[in-house]
Amino acid sequence: MSNSVSQNLLQLSLLRPVVLEHQSKLNSSSIPTNTLFQSTGSKTANNRKSQLSSKFLGKSLSVRRGKQSMGLGRGGADITRAVLTSDPTSPLLGKFNLDGNIELKVAVSAPTSGATTQVEIQVTNSSESLVLHWGGLRDRIEKWVLPSRRPHGTKVYKNKALRTPFVKSGSDSFLKIEIDDPTIQALEFLILDEAQNKWFKNNGANFHVKLPSREKSETSVSVPEELETSVSVPEESKTSISVPEDLVQIQAYLRWERKGKQMYTPEQEKEEYEAARMELLEEIARGTSIKDLRTKLAKKNDGGETMEPSRSETKNKIPDDLVQIQAYVRWEKAGKPNYSPEQQLREFEEARKELQVELQKGSTIDEIRKKIAKGGIETKVVKQLESRKSFRIERIQRKKTDVMQLLNKHRAKSAEEKVLVEAEPKALTALELFAKAMEEHEGIVVNSKKLYKLGDKELLVLLSKPPGKMKVYLATDFNEPLTLHWALSRTNAGEWAEPPPSVLPPGTVSQTGASETPFSCVTSDDPSYKVQCLEIELEEDRFIGMPFVFRSDGKWIKNKGSDFYVDFSAGSKQAQKDIFSSKAAGDGRGTAKSLLDKIAAMEGEAQKSFMHRFNIAADLMDQAKNAGEVGLAGILVWMRFMATRQLIWNKNYNVKPREISKAQDRLTDMLQNVYINHPEYRELLRMIMSTVGRGGEGDVGQRIRDEILVIQRHNDCKGGMMEEWHQKLHNNTSPDDVVICQALIDYVKSDFDVSVYWKTLSENGITKERLLSYDRAIHSEPNFRRDQKGGLLRDLGNYMRTLKAVHSGADLESAISNCMGYRAEGQGFMVGVHINPVPGLPSRFPELLQFIMGHIEDKNVEALLEGLLEARQELRPLLLKSQARLKDLLFLDIALDSTVRTAIERGYEELNNAGPEKIMYFITLVLENLVLSSDDNADLVYCWKGWNHAMEMCKNRSAHWALYAKSALDRTRLSLSHKAEWYQQVLQPSAEHLGSLLGVDQWAVNIFTEEIIRAGSAASLSSLLNRLDPVLRKTANLGSWQVISPVEVVGYVTVVNELLAVQDKSYDRPTILVAKSVKGEEEIPDGTVAVVTPDMPDVLSHVSVRARNSKVCFATCFDPNILDDLQRNEGKLLRLKPSSAGVQYSEVKEGELESASSVQAKEDGVSSLSLVKKQFSGRYAISSDEFTNDLVGAKSRNISYLKRKVPSWIGIPTSVAIPFGAFEEVLSDSINKVIAGKLQSLKRRLGKGDFSALKEIRTTVLELQAPKQLVEELKSEMKRSQMPWPGDEGEQRWQQAWTAIKKVWASKWNERAYFSTRKIKVDHEYLCMAVLVQEIINADYAFVIHTTNPSSGDSSEIYTEVVKGLGETLVGAYPGRALSFVCKKSDINSPQVLGYPSKPIGLFIRPSIIFRSDSNGEDLEGYAGAGLYDSVPMDEEEEIVLDYTSDKLMVDENFQKSILSSIAQAGKEIEDLYGSPQDIEGVVKEGKIYVVQTRPQM
Repeated sequence: MSNSVSQNLLQLSLLRPVVLEHQSKLNSSSIPTNTLFQSTGSKTANNRKSQLSSKFLGKSLSVRRGKQSMGLGRGGADITRAVLTSDPTSPLLGKFNLDGNIELKVAVSAPTSGATTQVEIQVTNSSESLVLHWGGLRDRIEKWVLPSRRPHGTKVYKNKALRTPFVKSGSDSFLKIEIDDPTIQALEFLILDEAQNKWFKNNGANFHVKLPSREKSETSVSVPEELETSVSVPEESKTSISVPEDLVQIQAYLRWERKGKQMYTPEQEKEEYEAARMELLEEIARGTSIKDLRTKLAKKNDGGETMEPSRSETKNKIPDDLVQIQAYVRWEKAGKPNYSPEQQLREFEEARKELQVELQKGSTIDEIRKKIAKGGIETKVVKQLESRKSFRIERIQRKKTDVMQLLNKHRAKSAEEKVLVEAEPKALTALELFAKAMEEHEGIVVNSKKLYKLGDKELLVLLSKPPGKMKVYLATDFNEPLTLHWALSRTNAGEWAEPPPSVLPPGTVSQTGASETPFSCVTSDDPSYKVQCLEIELEEDRFIGMPFVFRSDGKWIKNKGSDFYVDFSAGSKQAQKDIFSSKAAGDGRGTAKSLLDKIAAMEGEAQKSFMHRFNIAADLMDQAKNAGEVGLAGILVWMRFMATRQLIWNKNYNVKPREISKAQDRLTDMLQNVYINHPEYRELLRMIMSTVGRGGEGDVGQRIRDEILVIQRHNDCKGGMMEEWHQKLHNNTSPDDVVICQALIDYVKSDFDVSVYWKTLSENGITKERLLSYDRAIHSEPNFRRDQKGGLLRDLGNYMRTLKAVHSGADLESAISNCMGYRAEGQGFMVGVHINPVPGLPSRFPELLQFIMGHIEDKNVEALLEGLLEARQELRPLLLKSQARLKDLLFLDIALDSTVRTAIERGYEELNNAGPEKIMYFITLVLENLVLSSDDNADLVYCWKGWNHAMEMCKNRSAHWALYAKSALDRTRLSLSHKAEWYQQVLQPSAEHLGSLLGVDQWAVNIFTEEIIRAGSAASLSSLLNRLDPVLRKTANLGSWQVISPVEVVGYVTVVNELLAVQDKSYDRPTILVAKSVKGEEEIPDGTVAVVTPDMPDVLSHVSVRARNSKVCFATCFDPNILDDLQRNEGKLLRLKPSSAGVQYSEVKEGELESASSVQAKEDGVSSLSLVKKQFSGRYAISSDEFTNDLVGAKSRNISYLKRKVPSWIGIPTSVAIPFGAFEEVLSDSINKVIAGKLQSLKRRLGKGDFSALKEIRTTVLELQAPKQLVEELKSEMKRSQMPWPGDEGEQRWQQAWTAIKKVWASKWNERAYFSTRKIKVDHEYLCMAVLVQEIINADYAFVIHTTNPSSGDSSEIYTEVVKGLGETLVGAYPGRALSFVCKKSDINSPQVLGYPSKPIGLFIRPSIIFRSDSNGEDLEGYAGAGLYDSVPMDEEEEIVLDYTSDKLMVDENFQKSILSSIAQAGKEIEDLYGSPQDIEGVVKEGKIYVVQTRPQM
């Protein structure tokens, strides 16, 4: 074989190494090791005879060295393992009889240069507890040397010796020791049987093994190449001769050429190599020396040429084994780096060049070989890489990410089924109505609820526990009269003890050991509502339960032949498992109800085994997919209930693990297909897959069954707990087995402390009761011997990989293995596994994974997080493509995602003393992770960009960095809140409905969505935000409060969830509301003197204006500790005293309430206002020149005034109006006669207090038809004012405009507006609505100015809020804060930013018309009516998720100053024009200021 061909083969073998063991391909972390330095520390049983593994690839032969390979299984350090060996090339040194039929055999193989000396020790007919007590000798020093290279499991004994356990196989024990220290000349040892405490010696002395000299031996052949004469070798000795592997390679290659370079199977490859070896052994047996053999093969390989090569050909004459050794030397000197395949080839070429230089200097091959062994070859890598002594990468180099490439705007759409379910609620049964009435109308708090089926009738039992009491309610829909025959249990469940007289309901008759009480009928106007019931009241804690039966018409009624029983124990599972619940089951609104009902119907079958459950889930996938978001949510809920052990896993059904694995595979394949074809559901699908697990490939599932037998056999642990677990595994494996395996590993590691075993089980939710509940119960505790420790840790560790490969969708190690590929050979009856690598992985991906596993347990997690996220970024493009192995990539991504979360939680300690920069950096990392896991992630992406900009500002020491970071923090919180609301909306209804159908513990149902959120990165991100918030507030001097309305008050504290929920309530005493949620559009309830909230409504929102106008204290509190303290004061009388520093509060006495000025001021401020009803002027449309008090409201009049008075640099939009009375005139038109009658009827209902009529009135107004005169007059007036007429674009456009006009009129009956007028005693019938018609300015920014600072009352200071896009996000109380600034009127050009924007949404619109409400009630003196009624654009606004990092107003200081100063100047001009403080709305378009309305500031 020519050397050029040899080099080609070498390269092929480097690029495509043959791997015959799982561990050969993957190190202990399941990371592919560097193929250049592939470890050969472990060989398969089938390959022990050969030192060369091989594979034919394509049309060339790929080979891999055996003993001369430079592989290091763990990034460099080759770990010697005590392995069974039967290598025939190792000469037998001697046999020793130890005791009876116990024999010792020792063999030593001589090393090649640079390789190791191997000492193989075998003890026949041995016990299982043998240990080698050994050491080395050098330079005739009697003291033992302890070699650094030691077999696995070796321990140092008193710093004087090494002790290594033998490996047991059959009746013999084996051990192999490798010595790489050339100074060690001999080994000495004794053998100890630990179980019997018995020593085996060599006639009372140590066994002594002399090691062959390394310098005198070129290779481990028994016939040296230097032997000139032929050697006669007996036939029976052939197998004890080793032939140099490079010669076997050449002979195998020649055989392959002779046979036509055909494709071989792996088995044929092995046969060919062994045949080549035997042919060479035959030649040696005939007397040919190794040297002659080499020459002969060289002639054959070179086509018969025997001429010595020229100098120019010397490059091709360097043996590949020397090149490989020299490359290894270079690699060691470089710090054992992780080379890419390209780098590996370059390294080989550099090594070859270095040896070429030696040849050119005149060295022979033999001399070069010896120089390499002594490190005498000059190599440039020493100085070049000396500074990088350790190539263990401490930090990866992250690629620059184009954040916008990660945008994913897929939004899930629910299927029609959800709408249908909501539209057609199921009628409640009589007992459901009874339960609802008891809970809602009677105010009973139900602790448990149980429904019994009695033929076609039902029995309902409710248990309530008011303070100090216990009440039992029984109700039934039986028609016949019923008598309850009952007793009480004092100590034992089911015990019948006669109830004491004090608890007997009226009509009860006492009997011996029991009592009888008749049911009474519940009267109702509804003839279908026929219920009999009774109530029993007991003293709490005196009894544990109540047994009972019924008697009707002389017949006894029982519970399936047994007594009924009510369990009084609080929180009992039986009590909490409702068969129906008005809250949970309900009517299935918001769910794929038919799917959930089908799941519930099939749960009995699903309980048989995981195979049944997964197959049923696969069968239901089409229905779930067709139901859309709610359908997949139903599957997720079901699988999650399974994963959290709320459902039975196995019920008397024996199923093979391979069958479970196959069913799991089927389900995950279907999930993969939905993932590919429906990107809008990917987030839900990821969650489903993480609960299901990966499933098997290559019969991994069957290995669960097989490997437990191997563990038992290898470690002699066939009885007790291991046998019970074995039986359980054979019957039905489950995710519990992962926990049990981990518990056993922890137990062994703890030196067999059984409490550690129970601790691991308990921490993962497995109790003794659960172990006993399996069909094949586990009764026993583990009980192992100390000599089993090493083997158990090894075998259980390997078994854990197999278990996780099947059960743990988020397990990182098994996910990596499945993507990178591995092969594990079967042993005996055990099946093998062969999983190929996923094709198309990025070139740096293996390196990233190796980095991750190398840092997975680091205390400081920053570098690990970067590696995890870089791996996810590399993986992301592959997740967007369709491919057969997509699910393996998905499981890997899920595992990486999960590892980020656990790493973050571990890194909290690292952040305890960290500065804001580091916390912000961690926030960006977690946000990046969340972005990569979310479907509709635009808001998260822009939050991420915002944090990066904040860090840049901090780095550049910007004065505003903390303010900007605070806005990023507030926006991120909003985004997390939105995500949590989505989870709640999508998942919780299905959890409640399915949970109730399946009898899931109520607590598990209640916290279902919460636990889903806690399991993801969102919870970690929220925790980091909470850490940073106080730091930013302190840095930006924001304090703990923002006072919106500074009024000192005294009142009683009341805590509510939402201000919206109580806005129509009237408190009968001064009340301080602590409201967890305030959006901005709410009314403040009567009797409220203060509102405190953690929410952040705009200072200029409706509720803020209302608070200031009504002299109500209104403040945002950012400090959760202060809020908690206020909530703990619920019911107490407190004084709130706002100041510039915040709000002080203190408890006061009742007597101080009457003298509180704030309450008196509020009482004095309540007065009746009157309206004058406006008449129709006879015209449907008027121009702005005609705006008068009789025709339009103040909004229109002010616009007309401004248009004539403001400077030309302030733009005023062109306007016309539909005047007062037009609505009433349209209603009186004959074409709307029916609608007018309907409205009169609805108004009468409203007058009687039926507030549900409000919505019906608004709907009815939208049915109005436009009189022809209105259309013609409005068209004429708009065209005269040079405004576009919608009708010119077609009838549809006019209809859009007409609908918008009607919506403005209908807003007169908004709930908020209606109750607001009632509060000030205004006659709602006198409220008239004009409509201001304006052309929309498609704004870049919108603003609201208050020319007197509303928070401080400072009239020298202008306060302004600015949003991006249309102003509806500001006045309409969209979530988040606007940009806010103040400006001194004396220094307009120096605006001071108070806060940056956190509103995630901006509104933008096409060129259009807006119809603004302009009522006669909006600007009454002392009444802030602005914002109560609607302004409606003709076209719908488009919601755009905002990116503030690209907005000049946020990032360009000069532009910002120019725009803000111009806005402030416009405010000052208009205030000067009116001579009083103004509330001004306007927009900015291409730098020009427009004002759209102004009114007096309230």
